Amino acid sequence: MPKTSHPFQLSLLVLAVSAVLVSGCNSSDNDDDLAPEAQVTGLTLEFAGRYSTGQFDESAAEITAFDPASRRAFVVNALSGAVDVLDMSDPVNPAKIDTLTVADIAADAVVNSVAVANGLVAVAVESNPKTDPGYVAVFGAADLQLRDSIQVGAQPDMVTFTPDGQYVLAANEGEPSDDYQIDPEGSISVVDVSNPGNLTVRTADFLAFNSQDGALKASGVRIYGPGATVAQDLEPEYITVSADSRTAWVSLQENNALAKLDIGAATVTGILPLGFKDYGVEGQGIDASDDDGVINIQRWPGVAGIYHPDAIDSYQANGETFIVTANEGDARAWGEDDADYWNGDSSRGFVEELRVKHLVHPDGFARRIGDDMPPQLTALAEGALLNPSVFDYCGATAGAANACRDDDQLGRLNISWVQGYRVDENGAPVMFNASGAEDPDGTLLMYDQLYSYGTRSLAIWNEDGELVWDSGDAIEQFLASEDCRLGTARSIPCSDHFNSAHDEGMAFDSRSDAKGPEPEAVTVATFGNKTFAFLGLERMGGILVYDVTDPASPVQVDYLNTRDDWTTVDTASVLETAGDLGVESITVVAADDSPTGEPLLITGNEVSGTTAIYRVKLELTD
Repeated sequence: MPKTSHPFQLSLLVLAVSAVLVSGCNSSDNDDDLAPEAQVTGLTLEFAGRYSTGQFDESAAEITAFDPASRRAFVVNALSGAVDVLDMSDPVNPAKIDTLTVADIAADAVVNSVAVANGLVAVAVESNPKTDPGYVAVFGAADLQLRDSIQVGAQPDMVTFTPDGQYVLAANEGEPSDDYQIDPEGSISVVDVSNPGNLTVRTADFLAFNSQDGALKASGVRIYGPGATVAQDLEPEYITVSADSRTAWVSLQENNALAKLDIGAATVTGILPLGFKDYGVEGQGIDASDDDGVINIQRWPGVAGIYHPDAIDSYQANGETFIVTANEGDARAWGEDDADYWNGDSSRGFVEELRVKHLVHPDGFARRIGDDMPPQLTALAEGALLNPSVFDYCGATAGAANACRDDDQLGRLNISWVQGYRVDENGAPVMFNASGAEDPDGTLLMYDQLYSYGTRSLAIWNEDGELVWDSGDAIEQFLASEDCRLGTARSIPCSDHFNSAHDEGMAFDSRSDAKGPEPEAVTVATFGNKTFAFLGLERMGGILVYDVTDPASPVQVDYLNTRDDWTTVDTASVLETAGDLGVESITVVAADDSPTGEPLLITGNEVSGTTAIYRVKLELTD
């Protein structure tokens, strides 16, 4: 594994680079003023300062953006449903100076996302209820005055400017209501901001794909919401735009796919399935248990990860566009607080997540009805088995999962029950009896494959959605290694807090059964001759930095995690000194746009409620 770079190990120069502003989780390639012979060989991050809302685990600091002219950061505060405006003239001591609210746009509306370009601030406004159409609003960065707002699709979850500044794109997620009674269609809005005081909008929908349901499912696109059309089931999450402002790629997180958008035509031209990651392959293992008390990263044949990217970004290399994804993972869980749902009323919600040990329990599904057994699953069968020819390595036999259910094996792993069981040519489940034999009168499903959430990795794809590179199990392996250190001073062994949760102390290994370190945010920036990806880990926390200049062969160059208290169980009680927890977004500020003349990194941290600022220290040789 590559070693973490430390400031005292490197002879560093801060390079003044002239760059296009990078905001939110989308970036543009940066130009520079470096001498022709100058070469960037790496970088490290150094903590500079933070602003704290004083709110713990309330999502009080999420998406970040920066305006160079006013030297202001704009931070989505989901707790207040607004945007905090921070004076960044002194990045060591950022100060809140104002708030952008959206109460005049829609009653009880909240802000989901923010982006900045050319002195304009675009915000995504979610209506109440969230299933109603939302809005995109544009403010002036300097005077904070509303220029105009315009209605878009349901639940705009992310906004970004095109590099040419002409459009704001909005990913309208269109999540269902909690009881799944209303399921809006997902869409992507193209808002023309060339005249900020008079916005116009065109919206790209997915209606043309409704007739392609079978083909999309066969290609690997996850379309499975109860009674949903393709257009209802697809849920746009994040957007990245090509350098020429003509094409956008949109992550469809729950669907494990990307949508490709022709911006000029405001038309979705394709749905690109991302496939699955085989955890049975060497170099692609995971730690699957939170209850074994040890770090146990190993291969698990028959288990696959669903990429499920959250934040995405893109960059150019060798004349081609590459998409970078933070493969967080995300399960659909609607109605999980409704007792009627768990007691068998499938009309009250839809939950797809279940532990392996409960899925293949020898007593079947009935034992957990009223607890955590989805009624949609009990409508299919009375229980489930593991294919013994696939899972024999952990003890599965015909008719019994045996030791595969153990907590130190696959028992604790959270998987999606909606796929992986054997089906016939019509997609109906093939039934088995208690002896493990195929039987039309049987009552059991047979799982040939188990699918878990996220891939605990960074991945790079070409513009057609074909995988170019995946980090494999390198992130978990690094977090388990002696080279990895936590804290602002980089003095705490990562292995002591491997796969920890982000909201409590002494939580060693607590996320291994779920999504591990949970890559959440990613931003790409170019400095001189090198392009770097900054990857935020939501649960374990911190920023991993990769040199992605060669898309087929990235190299990890740094990791900085400014959470300083890992042992106080009640983290809220030490919030003032705990540091930064739960990275949600990353913004790169180029040197020419920076108030200090040096590149900066800004992160929104939803659990600690902090906005953190880091210096980007570039290593230069000539």
